[in-house]
Amino acid sequence: MGMELWWSKFISVCSFILLLLNATHCFLVVQTQALGQIDECSALLQLKESFAINKSVSTDPLAYPKVSFWTREGDGNRSNCCSWDGVECDEDSGHVVGLNLGSSCLYGSINSNNTLFHLVHLQRLDLSDNHFNFSQIPSRFGHDLSSLTYLNLSNSLFSGQIPSEISKLSKLSTLDLSFNYQKVDDSIPLKLTKGNLRSLVQNLTNIKKLHLSGVDIYSTVPDISVNASSLTSLQLDHCGLYGEFPVGIFQLPNVENEFLWPTAYLLGNLHSLIVFSISSCNFHPNVPSSIGNLTQLSYLSMSSFNDVSKGKMGEFPSFVSNLTQLEFLDLSDNEISGPIPRSLFQLKNLEYLSLSRNNFSGLVEFDQFSKLKKLKGLELSNNMLSVEIRNDLSATLPKLQTLALGFCNLTEFPNFLKNQSELTRLDLSGNYIHGPIPKWSNMLQGPLPIPPQSIRLYDVHNNEYTGEISPLFCNFNNLQILELSNNNLSGMLPQCLGNSSVLEILALQNNLFNGYIPPICPSKTSLGIVDFSYNQLQGKLPRGVMNCTQLKVLNFANNQMSDIFPSWLGALPELRILILRSNGFHGVIGKPATKHEFPKLHIIDLSNNGFSGMLPSNYLEIWNSMKYVDENRRTYFEVNSDEVGGKYFRSDYAMTISGKGVELKYERTPYLLTLIDLSSNRFEGEIPEGPVGNLRGLVLLNLSNNSLTGHIPSSLGDLAALESLDLSQNQLSGRIPSNLAQLTFLAYFNVSHNHLSGPIPLGKQFDTFQEDSYEGNSGLCGKYLPKKCEDSESSTRPPPSIVEEDEDSVFQIALDWYVVVPGVVSGLIVGVVVGNI
Repeated sequence: MGMELWWSKFISVCSFILLLLNATHCFLVVQTQALGQIDECSALLQLKESFAINKSVSTDPLAYPKVSFWTREGDGNRSNCCSWDGVECDEDSGHVVGLNLGSSCLYGSINSNNTLFHLVHLQRLDLSDNHFNFSQIPSRFGHDLSSLTYLNLSNSLFSGQIPSEISKLSKLSTLDLSFNYQKVDDSIPLKLTKGNLRSLVQNLTNIKKLHLSGVDIYSTVPDISVNASSLTSLQLDHCGLYGEFPVGIFQLPNVENEFLWPTAYLLGNLHSLIVFSISSCNFHPNVPSSIGNLTQLSYLSMSSFNDVSKGKMGEFPSFVSNLTQLEFLDLSDNEISGPIPRSLFQLKNLEYLSLSRNNFSGLVEFDQFSKLKKLKGLELSNNMLSVEIRNDLSATLPKLQTLALGFCNLTEFPNFLKNQSELTRLDLSGNYIHGPIPKWSNMLQGPLPIPPQSIRLYDVHNNEYTGEISPLFCNFNNLQILELSNNNLSGMLPQCLGNSSVLEILALQNNLFNGYIPPICPSKTSLGIVDFSYNQLQGKLPRGVMNCTQLKVLNFANNQMSDIFPSWLGALPELRILILRSNGFHGVIGKPATKHEFPKLHIIDLSNNGFSGMLPSNYLEIWNSMKYVDENRRTYFEVNSDEVGGKYFRSDYAMTISGKGVELKYERTPYLLTLIDLSSNRFEGEIPEGPVGNLRGLVLLNLSNNSLTGHIPSSLGDLAALESLDLSQNQLSGRIPSNLAQLTFLAYFNVSHNHLSGPIPLGKQFDTFQEDSYEGNSGLCGKYLPKKCEDSESSTRPPPSIVEEDEDSVFQIALDWYVVVPGVVSGLIVGVVVGNI
């Protein structure tokens, strides 16, 4: 009896202990989950604080700052972040497993210390359509976020090498790193150069969607079919891939919906393919007719195709007529010649057609396009076509969103446009449009046609329009690009013209505008290029320009402005080109307020003004972007705007400068072009040796026609990228430093009309300079001058060159320019490639 009682009590005690332990365990689990959630909430709040909110950086019209609504409620130590916008939690564990911050207007960098990497349970992460300030993708994505199945970092301005650790994310089914470059393309794109595509996907055995469009891979094409057998969508256009194409990729069993790749070799079982791109490819063999077997194809992009053995396409691909389901067709930039084939008008499903930048010729009756009832976008610009448009055409044409008829020999404004109320892009540049413009009721007023309210790109440059700009242009809330240059427009500019928050390019150069400059950027805007050069504008530079935080080009050359140096422009973080040439700017250029002003300035032209005092040595010391040559940026300054009418719009920036003794027009402005022109002012004193000698990236330096004294700094011999040096029309004295002959790429040299003496340098480029480079210096002597040197002062040859004479040198720049003002040009083919590359 006693034993039974004891045993009963023992069982009761054990049961109680078990219940207590179980309760304790449950309590600890709940507490652990709660603490984990609190830690993750804190990490999210710190993530929020690491970014600024800039509504202009996201391109999606529905973008909004999701993190703005993240706040703690109640007890400061407790918060249920699972209810926050963009945050997804696991129902059982409570951990944050999803984070969707796509199109959230985030601006800033992600470094390895970011609290994002504390969210170790993340399975889905979307950071697309933000601005991460060209920071590199941290390797911790692969180390700490190993549970990711979805990762989207597209269109967010990451740059540099893709970390190899990404390949460790073995659970990924979607990886999107595409389109990480800037609208105004001033960024180094993402790269995959340390290794190849195969190494990236070697462990991604579950990958279904791999989107790397625009990533700089630049290698031969690896066969990834073994590693990526689950692929259903592959996008690798504009990646610089080349070489023989692996057959295995076309035999991937699951690829059905889209295939974007720069290649031209079709084999395998892809009859159900509906999207195919071979844009910007560089492959062998030629375009195969087997593409015509893809009868379900709705999207075909073949722009800028290049066969390594045969060159451009040259002929219209006959197989296109078999693709009756096509909705999108891009054959631009292929040197296709001959007339536009009539079979093209049998593709009844076409919504977008681009034949621009080819050699199509002959007469095109525009009413042929009325057969394409679904057409929304049409581009025929830059061919050898003559487009004939009947006045009664409007009733039969479909509603267009994009129309590009640049350089199509038009002589009058197309009458059918009065009914095109859905246009978002209109390009009529380079035609011969003149005479009166029809005043369509409620549509057009005055000589310059007023486009529909939906317009996003309006380009009528290089025509003969007259009259004033209507204030109605201020009402276009979607207008991103307004290009009215090279016309005969006149009058005062509307005061509201620069107010738009979405306007990116405002180009009014080479017209007859007068009066005062209207306010520009009264509040923060997206303006990247403002060019009002070659007009008759007066007054001061509007201080509102300080709000143009995205501004990269500011050009007011050849106007009638009167102002002091706008030092406040130094606060603009993106400003790259500043041209104020030939105005009435005056006074002393003082000291910068901080050492961080003009952080990205590469081109400054203040010539032909009234500036006085010493050369701005304090500014020369802080123009850090001029102190090196970035060999990774062998590209041209261009604008890539948002997608308009189914296609991204690209525009090169052209400008005119004085250099190499003549006026040069750059049809495309190279990123490597670095220029300082302070000529034709009233500067005095010596050339600051230290600050000037540190500008190792300078290509053109012009200090001519001032009152400079002292000697020519020997440190100029350190400017190894220099192609043009003009110190003429000053009061410089002493000898010409012999080490200038080290400048391998120096194509133009002028020290005429100074007080120089002694021997001129010999060797290399100095053996090409003529007598007029030295005239007006009676004390100079040398082999190429009337005055020969005595034996004791014979011309000296330079020490060994600081750069090898190698055509692949990092300092060699292929510049697109042509001479505007006639002049004698000697030695200009050394160090540069002349012509339209």
